[in-house]
Amino acid sequence: MKNFALSYTIKYFFYAVLTALAVFLIGLAFSFAIMRDTKASEVMAESSSVCYVIDAGHGGEDAGAISNDGTLEKDLNLSLAKALYALLVLNGNKAVMTRETDTLLYDYYDDLEDYSGVKKLYDLKNRLKIAENAPSSVYVGIHMNKFSVPKYSGLQVYYSTKCDESRFLAERIRETVKNSVQPTNERTTKPADNSIYILSNISVPAVLIECGFMSNEAELANLKSEEYRASLALCVFSALLD
Repeated sequence: MKNFALSYTIKYFFYAVLTALAVFLIGLAFSFAIMRDTKASEVMAESSSVCYVIDAGHGGEDAGAISNDGTLEKDLNLSLAKALYALLVLNGNKAVMTRETDTLLYDYYDDLEDYSGVKKLYDLKNRLKIAENAPSSVYVGIHMNKFSVPKYSGLQVYYSTKCDESRFLAERIRETVKNSVQPTNERTTKPADNSIYILSNISVPAVLIECGFMSNEAELANLKSEEYRASLALCVFSALLD
């Protein structure tokens, strides 16, 4: 029992050190990207043939889920997306963020003069188009969950059925998070149905990550922590490299 406790302590001390390092590197990498002449979303290293499209869900007038304490899903999504993007760029990977600010993307391509009544549809269509237009892309959607019953918690990953690699990636993300951050999480990966527009229509490897439940008080506290978001970003980053 002592040996087990010792190994458990060493494992999580080691991971805590990695998380602290990740927080530092994320800040450094994103600052470096912003200081470039181009937008951060346009920073693409030449050492990788894969382009990771990091999509922070919602934005602008679409807050997404709202917790009991007023925390907005769109803000958590963007913060975690930036952390993941920074890790990818620092490691020399091509990466694109669909949004870097608090905005919806319905007018991203200036398709219409009036978007009244179709803002959400065009927002989703444009996120899909960004992913499809990126060369050799892998789409990663970042979202948060909410449910009427507060007891539920845990990250869950949905995958596109249009590309075989999507399921493998979803499973690797699930395994990495369970092994490193959420050892009691028994949620399985799920194929996306028609209710998830982007995954239902995309042709490249694609996953959507529900990073946790904003309706669960303990999990919300974690999701609001920069260190915890960095640990999730580190897990997804590791799975993407696999």
